[in-house]
Amino acid sequence: MDGQLGHPGPVKPLRLGVADAGEVLTLQRAAYVTEARAHDDWDLPPLLETLDEARAALESCLSWGFREHGRLVASVRLTVSGAVGMVGRLVVAPDRQGHGLGRALLLAAEGLAPPEVTVFRLFTGSKSVGPQAMYRKLGYRETHRTPENNHELVHFEKARVGGA
Repeated sequence: MDGQLGHPGPVKPLRLGVADAGEVLTLQRAAYVTEARAHDDWDLPPLLETLDEARAALESCLSWGFREHGRLVASVRLTVSGAVGMVGRLVVAPDRQGHGLGRALLLAAEGLAPPEVTVFRLFTGSKSVGPQAMYRKLGYRETHRTPENNHELVHFEKARVGGA
């Protein structure tokens, strides 16, 4: 990793599974504290997810992550439903945010998705300015917004580029 340049060096996404659930959950909770603060909402589903729910999710979806010196520093989930790949829980450790890991992992997940996936969808909070900018830069377009407690969720979509 080359944090000084603001982007990761050569990194390889690793498949994550049920055995990684505890570590994924810890990373997820740490990463979502910023979102909870920004939205003044401490009941965000990623903060409330239990270990059993994380295990079940990792068993039923595709998930990848990046490790640095053995430590899980980023993870993402992809749930496939027909031609749609729903991206969820894209998280980066707070001390590693801003170094390109989220971008790199999202692009890796898109590339590793099964061939039947032709469109990717995701959502983020309306006050998550950084993630929204990243999604737009990567070709995602806003499709709609839905109410969520005291804010909105912003939904994005991106057609798969090229083949699998």
